[in-house]
Amino acid sequence: MKQIELLALVDDDDTFIFITKKIIEKTNNVKEVKVFNNGLDALNYLKDNLNTQYKLPEIIFLDLSMPIMDGWQFLDEFTSIESNNIKKIIIYICSSSISPHDILKAKKISAVSDYIIKPVTKDKFTEIILAL
Repeated sequence: MKQIELLALVDDDDTFIFITKKIIEKTNNVKEVKVFNNGLDALNYLKDNLNTQYKLPEIIFLDLSMPIMDGWQFLDEFTSIESNNIKKIIIYICSSSISPHDILKAKKISAVSDYIIKPVTKDKFTEIILAL
């Protein structure tokens, strides 16, 4: 099973972050988890580290509903910097929204690998790692 150096959780829900980090830790497949409470903080981190790509996450779990910059706004900005030789970052939308509109919209964005309805279970996380 592949070892992930860095995974980013972009979410403002402390309970989701706590539970998801525990699930990730139990799998022993991720060395480091970085947490950002909104899309702007995550985007600024990515921009600040474009030239030190080993600091960039391999996977991002992105919520859609957040203060300051939501997941949709993050994706708009991310796709503009993604083409600047940024290493491939796999993005999973992790949302409690079951709206078919949100799911369809997310699947139309090429940077998004999948849409996961919260919570992220250990089985789902293991499935994601195995698919890498």
